[in-house]
Amino acid sequence: MIRNCTHAGSWYLENAKRLDKQLSDWLNEAARQNQHVKSIIAPHAGYSYSGRAAGYAYINLIPENFKRVFILGPSHHVYMKTCGLTKLDTWETPIGNLKVDMETTNKLFGTGNFIWNTKSVDEDEHSLEMQLPYIAKVAEKRLSELSIVPIMVGSLSIDLEELYGKILAPYFDDPENFFVISSDFCHWGERFSYTRYENKEVPIYKYIEELDKKGMKIIESGDPIQFSKYLKETKNTICGRCPIAVMLWIVKNSQFKYNISSVYYEQSSEVIKSSDSSVSYGVLSFTKEN
Repeated sequence: MIRNCTHAGSWYLENAKRLDKQLSDWLNEAARQNQHVKSIIAPHAGYSYSGRAAGYAYINLIPENFKRVFILGPSHHVYMKTCGLTKLDTWETPIGNLKVDMETTNKLFGTGNFIWNTKSVDEDEHSLEMQLPYIAKVAEKRLSELSIVPIMVGSLSIDLEELYGKILAPYFDDPENFFVISSDFCHWGERFSYTRYENKEVPIYKYIEELDKKGMKIIESGDPIQFSKYLKETKNTICGRCPIAVMLWIVKNSQFKYNISSVYYEQSSEVIKSSDSSVSYGVLSFTKEN
């Protein structure tokens, strides 16, 4: 069964030729961190807002090095206390379809810690879909050889974040697997019910940047407990906080050491006054240390 690209034509271009050129332009703008990036944190807003930022993430996915891409994204529309898997074996994009690794997906379900999503739940969620065109683009020469493992992450307790980190760590240690963590950063403004502004010596947009970069610095430390404390203290509206936390637990439970680096940061607009709003996009990479 196919998961249709339900956000094409609204969140990103539906026309294959135009979308392909747009993605190529953004990828050409970005510089690769190194040849050994194993995971990225990438945004999932509409491409007119976050497409450029995502290019700085996806330039680091070298498809020749991997056989499958795990995608962890938050659930925006359905309240879940666990993680959901897909029964749909083909995920559509305008520039080429991606096949789901159903063998790996079924193994994960077999742990007893995952639920199955319905087709409508899969198709309503944008956090996973927004990663697909970029994956299809960078892997365009070997689409038939690359598969994906989409995982929808619910609102998890710290104990469950740790549990999923332990379950997924062996998959991350497998050199054939790449991990994409789908998240935007601060959603600031009355429409997001978040207007924290503590350092009045700087404009609001600068304060938001300070807030986000403090969070990114904690992610770089690889400490999921400190990340949890930061979220509790600041209430920063990082929508992919649970997928990020799971990734930090994955790294903590890995057999290997990873260098986590901030790659790129921007905001959808500069907030000057309290009636303004913005969403931030932070890109980070995870590189295995030699």
